[in-house]
Amino acid sequence: MQIKRKEWQQFIPKPVEEIWDFFSRPENLKKLTPAKVGITMLVDLSGKEMYPGMLIPYYISPLLGIRMKWLTEITHIEHLRYFVDQQREGPYAFWHHQHNFVAQNGGTLMTDILHYKVPYGPIGTLADWILVDKMVDDIFGFRKEAIEQYFGKS
Repeated sequence: MQIKRKEWQQFIPKPVEEIWDFFSRPENLKKLTPAKVGITMLVDLSGKEMYPGMLIPYYISPLLGIRMKWLTEITHIEHLRYFVDQQREGPYAFWHHQHNFVAQNGGTLMTDILHYKVPYGPIGTLADWILVDKMVDDIFGFRKEAIEQYFGKS
């Protein structure tokens, strides 16, 4: 399977500083993830702001309650503009997620760019076609709705 690229954009009617503050705190990840993904943080990151090199370990249980470890590394940060998280351990052969923030019309235009690859060659390609692609879209759809609940609709 080739590396797949997906992109989502959302206007949030709050200043970029407020949005950055929320997204730069790993403790908020669970608030933006559907309960069915079963995310369990393995360390207490309450009140911690991310930094380049930060490792965030957690478990997810997205399929049939099967628990998988996921280790995220925050690899790049440009304050108030973007950050990148990459999976270092977990279910994907490759996962690179760039979060971009642009101050616009008194609010924030947020763009997520995700590159991912499912492992296991042709079997992974089939799994992506049948299940994974939709699951990723569902997670980001939930995230969009959660952001609207926290910050309002544009």
